[in-house]
Amino acid sequence: MAHLVEVALPLPLFRRFTYEVRDGAIPPPGTRVLVPFHRSERVGWVVGPAPNEEVPGLRPVLSVLDERPSVPHDLLDLARWMAGYYVAPEGIVLRAVLPSALSDPARETLTLEAEAGDGHASLTPRETRLVEALRSRSGPARVRPLRRSLDMGSLWPEIRSLQGKGLLRHETLRPEDPPVKTRRVVRVRRWLTDLGERDASLGRAHRQRECYELLESSGGERELAELLEVGGFSRSVVKGLEEKGVVELVDREEYRDPFRDLEPEEPPRLRPNPHQEAAIQALIGELDGAKPRPHLLHGITGSGKTLVYLELLREVVERRGRTAIVLVPEISLTPQTVRRFHAWFGDRIAVLHSALSQGERYDAWRQLRNGEKEIAVGARSAIFAPLERLGAIVVDEEHDGSYKQSEAPRYQARDVAVMRAASVGALCVLGSATPSLESWENVRRGKFVRLSLPNRATGGPLPPVEAVDLRRVRKEVGGEVILSPVLVREVRDRLERREQSILLLNRRGFSSFVQCRDCGEVVECPHCSVSLTHHKLRRRILCHHCRYEEGVPSRCPRCGSGELSFRGMGTERVENAVAETFPSARIARMDVDTTSGKWAHHEILGRVERGEVDILMGTQMIAKGLDFPKVTLVGVVDADVGLHLPDFRSSERTFQLLAQVSGRTGRGPLGGRVLVQTSLPEHYAVQAAMGHDYEAFAGRELDERTVPPYPPHVRLANVITSSPDQSLAADAAREAVEWIRKARARGGDQEEVEVVGPAPAPIERLHRRWRWHFFLRARTPGPLGALCRSFAAGFTPRGGGDVRVIVDRDPGALL
Repeated sequence: MAHLVEVALPLPLFRRFTYEVRDGAIPPPGTRVLVPFHRSERVGWVVGPAPNEEVPGLRPVLSVLDERPSVPHDLLDLARWMAGYYVAPEGIVLRAVLPSALSDPARETLTLEAEAGDGHASLTPRETRLVEALRSRSGPARVRPLRRSLDMGSLWPEIRSLQGKGLLRHETLRPEDPPVKTRRVVRVRRWLTDLGERDASLGRAHRQRECYELLESSGGERELAELLEVGGFSRSVVKGLEEKGVVELVDREEYRDPFRDLEPEEPPRLRPNPHQEAAIQALIGELDGAKPRPHLLHGITGSGKTLVYLELLREVVERRGRTAIVLVPEISLTPQTVRRFHAWFGDRIAVLHSALSQGERYDAWRQLRNGEKEIAVGARSAIFAPLERLGAIVVDEEHDGSYKQSEAPRYQARDVAVMRAASVGALCVLGSATPSLESWENVRRGKFVRLSLPNRATGGPLPPVEAVDLRRVRKEVGGEVILSPVLVREVRDRLERREQSILLLNRRGFSSFVQCRDCGEVVECPHCSVSLTHHKLRRRILCHHCRYEEGVPSRCPRCGSGELSFRGMGTERVENAVAETFPSARIARMDVDTTSGKWAHHEILGRVERGEVDILMGTQMIAKGLDFPKVTLVGVVDADVGLHLPDFRSSERTFQLLAQVSGRTGRGPLGGRVLVQTSLPEHYAVQAAMGHDYEAFAGRELDERTVPPYPPHVRLANVITSSPDQSLAADAAREAVEWIRKARARGGDQEEVEVVGPAPAPIERLHRRWRWHFFLRARTPGPLGALCRSFAAGFTPRGGGDVRVIVDRDPGALL
């Protein structure tokens, strides 16, 4: 008897699909299966049994791809919650939960079964072209590349027709897991413990005897390459032992470890100070509860939050036999974090983040799934580590914007961490010197417990922060200022004392835009409504959104004038100014342009740590998590970048950036100083950062978001419509708002949701698509979620496939 199962497919469709299992038992939920879908095959996940009702035309499950479910039951439950909360199809969420290699689509191949001559009476011209193309290839041909090369559109009508004529065979290759890495090993097969037996077996073959005795002293096994290269044995020596039945060659599976070459560290012998000890004991005590409450570890920069994390994980992993996840916001922090944790926990750690190769991620995932590793460390996606007996989740720098996923499913990893911990009875710890206002409000409402680390772990003070008023400096120097005289003086002083400096500008490139002096035209991206950024070293102007680039213009594209001005500045221009001002200084720049290589972050930070860099400059990636005692000066080149963006979080981000980068100095006995260049020294975000006063900033910012209401006072969803046609994008936004207003009028708690807009998005054109948006705002999450789900499932714009609609719940930005 056939069984019916519901399958979630990674498609932008808000529904499940029913298939028959004709052989064997129903696969458990979370199991990958290969199923037919339209004219191709897809990898999906069984999400449960379907009612065994008579449904005509059901198609069968083609293959079960997992011996045990690749999605454990707790992650399957989490994926269901994410699908509902973030308004994303269940299959799209499940694809995000797993390494990409486990959801690769099936591959269709075509093979000619018989010769079909050119004069075959029943072949159409299109069929003839397809047959000729197949005959020119040796072996099976993939459908997708074949379709592209023939440029005939869909080939499936011809494929089905030729199959019916017995001329063609269509097969679907089973998706393959990433290849397992192995190493060739020589292993003793027959131990020669008796000397007489050893003489009889090896005789006068002295090199064979030496090779055997080396294996014997090594426990009976050595790598083949090691024997050949280090031991100096020839391949014939090993083969001779193999022919005598003394040894055998076997393949040992070897996990790919991208951090294998990290220099090991001895665990530092640190004694927690009273505040750290109180936090550690409070967290350990919470582990005993059936439902541990989320905790916000609010510690100033340099207060020793990492030591608290480590002591908590020692309790969770070593004493209680459970597992843990540690999230860090930046790839640049991962090597440093891994090294610290590796010193304490050795090979119990697996690393998950996007810079790893597909094979490295797959190996780390398998080790966690098999219980061979107990702690997962990584960026946003590490929250889906397949760990059993989960005891704790740590989210370091929980305020960081990189925890928000920008593509479907648009989840916030911090919030997913809280939900996952709650679902399995684990403790979730959110750490930051500048917590998100959402977490701060959750403390005020009693949902989170706050633990405070008010002092630096070394006992030293926070560095003094001074503002440099650029308005006054510009009047004094009579023009644009990159490095103010006081900043130049302070950097030069550090160079003389052989100390290090950090310079921050959160904008890359040489100049922000190219403008004609005669007509005022600004050179913009042809695909996005943003100016192109000048990159001097590459001699190109680039769009930082869609990656469009072109050569630096010599004349204005509008009026033809050669009077072009390169306005604004980026990290490349600051680097140029620093090199001219301090010609003998050793300078390193850290931004997206200089860290595209796999280990570029690690290499640059390693040079800083070894004292090979005098001045480190870069964007926000140098503002957090770095701990270099010889850094005694931080200079913020322009604190106003991003302060007045059309986004309700702009002041919060500015304060967090200034406070975080200020904490990079004064961490050692040499002390430190911070200079903030700004044209708005009186702004409350700048003032609070100068005073290291998070609570003052939070109080003022929460007041600012009261009227009009913004998170955390309300729940928000940003709905974006886009199209290559500007009018279609605008019409779709108006249609969507009208649909929602009618849905609200039908009653229910959806009336509690406020609609704001529609209007053109702040960045009106992006990736060749025009964009409109509107907000949905509600005091509580329930009505907003219900309306978003009904809208996503029920609204269809009249523009058809040219119009896309995105529902971004809890948006990180409104640009």
